[in-house]
Amino acid sequence: MLKFSPFKTIATATKLFPTHFKSLPKSQLLFPSSVTVPLRRRYSALTAAMGDDSGMDAVQRRLMFDDECILVDESDNVVGHDTKYNCHLMEKIETGKMLHRAFSVFLFNSKYELLLQQRSGTKVTFPLVWTNTCCSHPLYRESELISEDVLGVRNAAQRKLLDELGIPAEDVPVDQFTPVSRMLYKAPSDGKWGEHELDYLLFIVRDVAVNPNPDEVAAIKFVNQEELKELLRKADAGEEGLKLSPWFRLVVDNFLYKWWDHVQKGSLSEAIDMKTIHKLL
Repeated sequence: MLKFSPFKTIATATKLFPTHFKSLPKSQLLFPSSVTVPLRRRYSALTAAMGDDSGMDAVQRRLMFDDECILVDESDNVVGHDTKYNCHLMEKIETGKMLHRAFSVFLFNSKYELLLQQRSGTKVTFPLVWTNTCCSHPLYRESELISEDVLGVRNAAQRKLLDELGIPAEDVPVDQFTPVSRMLYKAPSDGKWGEHELDYLLFIVRDVAVNPNPDEVAAIKFVNQEELKELLRKADAGEEGLKLSPWFRLVVDNFLYKWWDHVQKGSLSEAIDMKTIHKLL
């Protein structure tokens, strides 16, 4: 475990939480006890976490503590919020209190090829696995809590497509996302981390400019249905060290090809079922 001096830790905290620390006078930065109570709590949480997770990538660490997920019950009612860090700790997931809202975007181009991404090797959960276009969380903020027409989730999807893949907002207007269904699943990543999500499945057909963020994405590729089937075969056979995310595999095994056919036929509206929450545990 690394040892931290107050000066080094405050310097690190300043980099990770610039909006909280940059306006403080130097006297407060040098003496954490004089910082306001909320900031001291954040400072304490940061130092504790950095001691336990000293190898965590700085960008991912910042997101783990700055981003707050929306906690829901199994009927998708909002029951609270917590940090992304806490929501992905298996010891907390197993208490049954960390079910949180998520989304998975499936973006097709005009040739009806699906855009896949390989998650960055610095990701805390499921590094270097292949998955659908974009997978993340609406955050506990006003714009992403809007329930009407699933607007909060759509706003979050637009935000993360820019963050992860550099896709400009104008390329993916929020009214072009089609929420098709919801699923509830739980999946461990390793002994410490995992997922427990109520996942909104969003489809969109757009030709877009893609500029992946290396902090989030290691590689991308467009695939047709046959190429995806070959990808699954390799993953099942353990070839090339290829792995797929558990949520993507659940969608593939239960829904994707049928929905993909609807996309190609222009009849996706026939597949929409937002009343059912598919429990794929």
